[in-house]
Parts: sequence; C-alpha cells; structure tokens
Amino acid sequence: MITSTANAQVKELIRLMKRSRAREDAGVFIVEGPRMAGELVDDPAWRDRIDRIYLSESYAGKHKKAADELEMTCRVEILSDNVFAHVSDTKTPQGILAVAKRREYSLKDVMGGTPECSLVIVLDQLQDPGNLGTIFRTAEAAGATGVLLSRDCVDIYNLKVIRSTMGAVFRLPFLYVDDLPGAVSELKEEDISVFAAHLEGKRDYDKEDYSGGTAFLIGNEGNGLRDEVAECADCRIRIPMQGKAESLNAAVAAAVLMFEVSRQRRE
Repeated sequence: MITSTANAQVKELIRLMKRSRAREDAGVFIVEGPRMAGELVDDPAWRDRIDRIYLSESYAGKHKKAADELEMTCRVEILSDNVFAHVSDTKTPQGILAVAKRREYSLKDVMGGTPECSLVIVLDQLQDPGNLGTIFRTAEAAGATGVLLSRDCVDIYNLKVIRSTMGAVFRLPFLYVDDLPGAVSELKEEDISVFAAHLEGKRDYDKEDYSGGTAFLIGNEGNGLRDEVAECADCRIRIPMQGKAESLNAAVAAAVLMFEVSRQRRE
C-alpha cells in the first residue's frame, strides 16, 4: 500500500489528473468511481487498455472480493485514504479510479458502417464540459453514429466531461480535427446531408427529411457557428421557440435534432 504523496507513482498520477497535456502525451485518460471504472473492466474492448487501477484502502477493505477479482485481470495499487483523497478530482472520493489507454477513431468510424445510415453530430468550438458530456450521452441514446469536433472544443478527456457522458464516451466514436470545414466536406462526399442549427435558419427542423445520412452542425455556446462552418451546410434549420428566448442551450438543441432523426427513422 502506498502511504505517501511523495511516492513517484502518486506524483505521476497527480500530474496526469491535473494536466491535460500530460494525459495527451501519455495517450491515457482517467475515470473515477465504481460505475465508470466498472464499465472499463466489464467491456472486453476496454479491459486490455486499462493501464492501472487505484483503490483507496477503505474501498479495498469494504469490497475485498471485488478487489481480489480486479487484481486477477488488472494492475491494482492500493492507496491510503489520505493519499487517495489527495489525488482524487472529486470532493467525495468513491475510492476507485482507473488509468486507461485511449482509443483512436477515424472519420469512417464516426460515420458508422454505412454512410446512408449515418447520424453525425459536428461540434464547432464547444467549450462547456457539461454540454459536451450531455451531447455524448444523448447522442448514444438517440442512435448517433459518432461525434466530430473542431480541435478547439473542450477536451473530451476532461474528467468532468467523462463523468457527464455516463459511459457513452466508451462506446461512441469521436474525432477531433484541425480543419472542420474540410472534414464536413468529406461527409458530404459520402452523400451525408449536412444541416446547420442556425438562428438564420429558413426552415423548421421538423420539416426536413433525415431518413438518409445526416449530420448536424452545432456551434459555440455564446457565438454559435463560425461563418466558414455554417457555409458548409446544405441547409440552415431552426428550432421554433416561443417567449423571449433567442436560442437554446447547445446540448438541448442537439438533443431536439437527434431525437427528431430517431423519430423519423422509426416510422
């Protein structure tokens, strides 16, 4: 059991917890809590990518059978409760966290097996961790095939984002790109229709046909879509609203659009 925060392994773990660049350079991400760590352990596609699991002394003591089973399949380190609390990203640590190797996806993965059935969410400069996590969670529920993100979107491996995805990040392909308009053009080359959620949209979102390959462009929380991204769309659509609201939260707008696709494809 590791009992000192001066331990070299603990220092490295803290560095990974606090610095996104360190996680990126190491090609890893971190999840906390029994639910999220458990999903990694239970999924064969992820189990072999687990680098190490850290348990607090009290968690290992209360869940001895589970801890023993973990040690049979993963590298496990026990930390004293004080040390675990020191490295944890949460105010009330749950006693388990996992460090795992990232998976790499391609644009084809994001489109799914058949482009004509694609449902791609394209995010331009999205900055709020909660919005991104909610979009991932909703996208999985609505049957999206993947998420395409501009490079300056918030980091999906931000611990707050990962928590808010509720595990969807493990199952939904995603890709960050430097040239978002270029990537959208590649979607269009596969006959995927591209719709921009835009305040200047001329048609209501539920008047369009989403039975074929579909991509939605969702912009920054404060500024919306950049002009050069919005111009990539085949059509600008709007979500009609009552009252004095000028726009919807990015995650809410994405949810409305995705579930309209889901509704149409069920009929």
